[in-house]
Amino acid sequence: MKSTTEVKNAVVILFAGDSGDGIQLTGSQFTTTTALYGNDVSTFPNYPAEIRAPQGTIAGVSGFQLHFGSEKIYTAGDASDVLVVMNAAALKANLKQLKPGGIIIANTDGFDAKNLKLAKYPDGVNPLQDGSLEKFIVHEIDVTKLVRVALADSGLGTKEIDRSKNMFVLGFIYWMYNRKLDNTIEFIKEQFKKRPDLIDTNIKVLKVGYNYGDTIEAPMNRFEVKPAPVEKGTYRSIMGNQATAYGLVAAAQKSGLTLFLGSYPITPATDILHELAKYKNYGVKTFQAEDEIAAITSSIGAAFGGALAVTTSSGPGIALKGEAIGLALMLELPLVIINVQRGGPSTGLPTKTEQADLLQAMYGRNGESPVAIVAAYSPSSCFDMAFEACRLALEFMTPVFLLTDGYIANGSEPWKFPAAADLKDLKVSFAKNELKEGEKYLPYKRNERLSRPWAIPGTKGLEHRIGGIEKENETGNISYDPENHEFMVKLRQAKIDKIADYVPLQTIDQGKEKGKLLVLGWGSTYGSIKTAVKEALAEGYDVSHAHVKYLNPFPKNLGEVLKSFDKVLIPEMNNGQLIKIIRDKYFVDAKGLNKIKGMPFTSAEIKEKIKELI
Repeated sequence: MKSTTEVKNAVVILFAGDSGDGIQLTGSQFTTTTALYGNDVSTFPNYPAEIRAPQGTIAGVSGFQLHFGSEKIYTAGDASDVLVVMNAAALKANLKQLKPGGIIIANTDGFDAKNLKLAKYPDGVNPLQDGSLEKFIVHEIDVTKLVRVALADSGLGTKEIDRSKNMFVLGFIYWMYNRKLDNTIEFIKEQFKKRPDLIDTNIKVLKVGYNYGDTIEAPMNRFEVKPAPVEKGTYRSIMGNQATAYGLVAAAQKSGLTLFLGSYPITPATDILHELAKYKNYGVKTFQAEDEIAAITSSIGAAFGGALAVTTSSGPGIALKGEAIGLALMLELPLVIINVQRGGPSTGLPTKTEQADLLQAMYGRNGESPVAIVAAYSPSSCFDMAFEACRLALEFMTPVFLLTDGYIANGSEPWKFPAAADLKDLKVSFAKNELKEGEKYLPYKRNERLSRPWAIPGTKGLEHRIGGIEKENETGNISYDPENHEFMVKLRQAKIDKIADYVPLQTIDQGKEKGKLLVLGWGSTYGSIKTAVKEALAEGYDVSHAHVKYLNPFPKNLGEVLKSFDKVLIPEMNNGQLIKIIRDKYFVDAKGLNKIKGMPFTSAEIKEKIKELI
């Protein structure tokens, strides 16, 4: 039966199945091909929280949602147009995400009695047969059987054959959306270059899935999503953790410093360590420590020795690093601390996203321990904010937090990457021995930024004492004098406050400079807020959007911006953290919108709150 082609401006596809079904690979390959085609795209990989959840169960479902279009895309989408499910559990876990009238593509082999029981459907109930899916367009495909038939003469065992089911699904989706197979074929050749037999079988199954679309007898539409109009330049698809790693490498190159990462593996931050380990040819040194404390103290040692020092973790690891962060603050050494946030407390939700740790970054240390804080807001912005965190750390000789989270760390989008010449130079100068005869070196004598000199160990004449005990101003000698301690506490705070003179003023992202309602966001809520405000403006609502990238200190004009609006709404994926700081600092009666479900906001949730407040 001949198919017809329908043109769409944007489409959301959700792939779902067991962790062993290759769902993440399927989604990432379709994403890369779609980005190369010229569509704008945003993704949301959703991993199961259990490392080895039982196959076929709800707990073991892995998902990958992508939103692509011929227009600018800001989120991975509120609800899906197409739901691809490899088993009954995947359908049960994700059906609520599908729009009415949406398409379900189901692997019927995953709906046998065993899989239905594992997914906890009542005895005798099969959603593919009981009429419960009548409001959707359902395409049942026995993917497992078709793959086994295609590879019957391959010489591979059943387990190896079944591992290529995701390639059939990918080929079929490529057919549905008029995508070429070339990029994935090249990927397969590279991925399995040591196993030529797997190259042949995976490419064969990919093509079988594609050709199945042409031979299917049931009516089946194809869809066309034209390329998006984008600014000219060279683009690549990038994930947030990758972008963070690239930003750190770029900062090291522009500063002329060796990049050192001291890290201990933790979800969802580990990929930064993995990525940086690939760049030894750029002089990058990565150290996988035995624990979180060793990771950060090794980085402090590297900073003392003159390296661009970084440590990465998530909330639980940051808690363990607390005392050492205070040490870096007391020593006044440049250190970038990256927290890829996840759900908490304690171990919490390791694979789920949350803006859980702003208050931890702001206050979570003993004593008066102020540090600078910046936040990324999208996968590609992780590059810019990692670079910026390095700049502030080096210019102000202080620890700087970079906050990202699981959503943007694992999500991806097209990135127009800059040329080296487009990046700021990070000028770094180490202290030199310019002392006159009889003059003593003052390791904590400050410049206009209240930043002290960076004296490298072994520089003759610049020997000085460091440590976590309170120091005397300028000399660095141990001091228990109460007046000096109060002076030093206020001085360290003044240095962080001084950063506000060297960061951009707060801007309005959308809407007017003054009005009825300002939606104020930070971090990964950006895309959902952007989409919600854009739609509300189109419907005539008096609403604006501002997104804060510098969280400590805030931009100097943020108070003026807030007081230019009758009401302020702050959506956060936590129980209300930025709102506490805003109310405390600016005496603004902001209203909160909080979501703590391990999932990002939908734009509809924010738009509904906008309408309610206006």
